[in-house]
Amino acid sequence: MERITLNNGALSFSALACGPADGVVVLLLHGFPDNPHTFSGPLKALGDAGYRAIAPTLRGYEPSSQPVDGDYRVGSLARDLLAWIDELGAAKVHLVGHDWGAAVASVACALVPDRFHSLTTMAVPHLPRVKRNAWRVPLQVINSSYIVFFQLPWLPEWLLSVNEWAVTRWMWSVWTGSGSVSDDDWANRRKTFDAPGVRRAMLAYYRQNASIGVALGLVRSELFSLTTVPVRTLALAGEEDGCMDVRMFEYAFRDEDFPCGVRVQRVANAGHFMHLDAPDVVNEALLMWLGLPEGHPQ
Repeated sequence: MERITLNNGALSFSALACGPADGVVVLLLHGFPDNPHTFSGPLKALGDAGYRAIAPTLRGYEPSSQPVDGDYRVGSLARDLLAWIDELGAAKVHLVGHDWGAAVASVACALVPDRFHSLTTMAVPHLPRVKRNAWRVPLQVINSSYIVFFQLPWLPEWLLSVNEWAVTRWMWSVWTGSGSVSDDDWANRRKTFDAPGVRRAMLAYYRQNASIGVALGLVRSELFSLTTVPVRTLALAGEEDGCMDVRMFEYAFRDEDFPCGVRVQRVANAGHFMHLDAPDVVNEALLMWLGLPEGHPQ
């Protein structure tokens, strides 16, 4: 496992990398509450298969990538990704995103589809359709109530981090349904979360992209306005996900939104962090999807 640095202007992003330097690039984007180490398994599997697999630390999850203007809008996060691709000298890359990483990846593919061979999203369905169809799965409204709480000032920062991030670890266990994070892995996550400015940055994702104003349509967000994703897409959904109800995937994907094809695959015995709950299944799915010929619809 290598450690490299990627850049976008004045911002620098540490990353984990595996595989040959001349391999086809696969970027893997983590979500909340997490860091690039969540992809240790997929990084090795992809690297062993000959890909250049890279998992960056997303904007704000370390002091070196916290912008002075506090901009954590999803469009700006997507443009970080495009800057990394240019820096790597790649014409096109494969893109894999989990949780917020999936949202950022989808927006990037909608903005500049010709930079991507494929898109794989994990645990998050197509969000513009989720917003319009949430009423079909009432349990999802309950599952997503934490987002409303995150809009409050200072209290969420305190509650999430108190007692060595005990509440955040409890959220993880509820979302995944298996308690898959070990003590050592959680200590690694806590080291990320404890760095200066990270608590505020993590919550800024929700406050700037999923605020009440955005939900009511009073504030425009590329997260919900960019409906069409013209990149062939694999959507992985954990059947035991306690954060995003798997039934939402039935309503969130329409063929007209994915003109290059979309496939939804449920992952049994796995929750929100399916790549940790069912690593063999997820790694196999990734290798199969990335290995399809260019332009293959499904």
